[in-house]
Amino acid sequence: MTKKKTFSIAISGKGGVGKTNTSAMLTRYFSQKGNLIAIDADPDTNLPQALGVSVDKTLGLSREIFAESAVDNPKTKEELHTFGEELPNLIKHTDLFDIIVMGRAEGEGCYCGVNHVIRNVIDKEAKSYDFTIVDCEAGLEHLSRRTTEDIDLLISVTDPSTYGIMAVKSIKEITEELLINFGHMMLVVTKVTPDTKEFIDKLAEENGLKIDAYIPYDPEIAKLDALGESIFSLPDDSIAYSAVEELGQQIQNLDIYKSIKG
Repeated sequence: MTKKKTFSIAISGKGGVGKTNTSAMLTRYFSQKGNLIAIDADPDTNLPQALGVSVDKTLGLSREIFAESAVDNPKTKEELHTFGEELPNLIKHTDLFDIIVMGRAEGEGCYCGVNHVIRNVIDKEAKSYDFTIVDCEAGLEHLSRRTTEDIDLLISVTDPSTYGIMAVKSIKEITEELLINFGHMMLVVTKVTPDTKEFIDKLAEENGLKIDAYIPYDPEIAKLDALGESIFSLPDDSIAYSAVEELGQQIQNLDIYKSIKG
């Protein structure tokens, strides 16, 4: 049996908690450890900007012509197959990493059937990389559709807020209810200050959650967001990026990581 090569990380959480910046910083960290593909599965498509790249083609624009109700149509099945074959052409290549963007579908309708095809094809493509980083859409839809099924590590991200912790708790519950197979789960709190750490520690404990890592509030990130600059512009001694480096080392010490990467 061929040993799995890629190590896949999905980053989830409610909107506004720092999920995309965390995804971008983890991309920066792990792109130094091997070849990496970043997958922007959030319809708002903020990950390319956070990584300093421009993406012209998205999966959302390509998948628009399909609807789940037509998946049983033989012609549609053939179109889906053709669509799947075209997916590799939508990967944007850079010197540091590759990226593929889900994008936002135009119009209404359920794309669950197409999402299933996309997930399978992306999984196939990702096997040629050392690392896969998935910036999930805000909320729980990616879990209920099982778009992130069989991810090695799910990182739930929250800021120091009650709403953020409730979202993380819901993520934990839905993964248990749906029996989604994650190799490991971690909870990361972003934008932490000395004043909010005690509060978030108590709130997490009250809700049966264990915090694995803290990323402190960093005015440098707020500045980058305001200027629209890449996370690669952060200095190495940035307090937020230093915390992500420690998180990356923590990930590399996980049993699931060692079993895959050796």
